[in-house]
Amino acid sequence: MCRSIKPLRHRSQIAPDDEIHAAALQFVRKVSGFHRPSQRNSEVFELAVDEVATAADRLLRSLVLPAAS
Repeated sequence: MCRSIKPLRHRSQIAPDDEIHAAALQFVRKVSGFHRPSQRNSEVFELAVDEVATAADRLLRSLVLPAAS
C-alpha cells in the first residue's frame, strides 16, 4: 500500500519526530484517499495523523533490538 514510506528505524537510531509525522501524514493521505482534506474533514484528518504518529513513535521506542556485536 504505502510503498514509498521509508523505514523509520535504522539500527538503534529512531527517526526524528518530523520524519515520523511525515510518514504518518503520508499514510493517512493514502488510506483516506485525500491529499488535502476538505475544511469539514481537516480536524479529523489531523487527529488521525497525530494518532498514527503517536502509535509509530510508541512502536519504535518499544521495540527490543538485538544487542550490537
